[in-house]
Amino acid sequence: MPFDAKRGRMTFRRLDRELTRLTRKPAPECIHKFRTYSRRVEALLNDVVEEHHRGDEKLLKLLAQLRKKAGRVRDLEVQIAALRDLKNAPGNGHKNQLLELLMEERIDREKKLVKAFDRETTAELRKRLRRAASRLHVPKNSEPVAVTLQRLAQLSSNKAPLTEKMLHQYRILGKRARYIAELANEDTAAKKVVDELKHMQDVLGNWHDWLKLTERAEELLGSVSDSAFVAMLRNVTQAKFRQSLHAVAEVREKFAGQEAGTKIPAAGAGARKRAAA
Repeated sequence: MPFDAKRGRMTFRRLDRELTRLTRKPAPECIHKFRTYSRRVEALLNDVVEEHHRGDEKLLKLLAQLRKKAGRVRDLEVQIAALRDLKNAPGNGHKNQLLELLMEERIDREKKLVKAFDRETTAELRKRLRRAASRLHVPKNSEPVAVTLQRLAQLSSNKAPLTEKMLHQYRILGKRARYIAELANEDTAAKKVVDELKHMQDVLGNWHDWLKLTERAEELLGSVSDSAFVAMLRNVTQAKFRQSLHAVAEVREKFAGQEAGTKIPAAGAGARKRAAA
């Protein structure tokens, strides 16, 4: 199924809309959606359009800078929520000590985020988004699903054992591949690919969040031998890591070696359940 030009232009408009919401109030949902749609625009300009314009490079650079600042706030939000959900945490108040630190840092990061989205920067970003959308051109024979499968095949061609470094690569490139597949018109094959990638993305993202939380705890409280609370976090993170290995192994098995025009494997029972959830 070919690229849906209307859906591509809508990506720019949605990012502009989330920019408006974020500048009014940096709520967690606004921050999340701004980061998501900025990545969609990035995937569109980097992997789909036929030619790059100098203005596109400046737009991508500006988006990357702002997304990084928004990401720091988002990460703290997730870590704070995870800590609050932990029950019966050991460590003589270590949980509350870490929670207090993260909440203070969250306030500081939000102030910096608001400052970053000043009137001048916001106006420039909007101008560049409009220009990029107006000159959006994609080859008529462009197939988002084929491009996605090629990206996954390149990444999955490495048969080396999965490591943390490789999981990070799948986490980042998997998002871009998914966003490209979502640019296809209504298509069953594209939906199957998106479902598989979304599941992998969710599992990897959850592991990454716990990894960062555990690293922060170790910075503050010491190693597992110094704090029972840190030891508990490390155990949770290791369990998330094993889940991530399984999720990536499934994707590698399904998409390794596939090329343009290759039939996409049917989603398994697990994928169908995830799609219906």
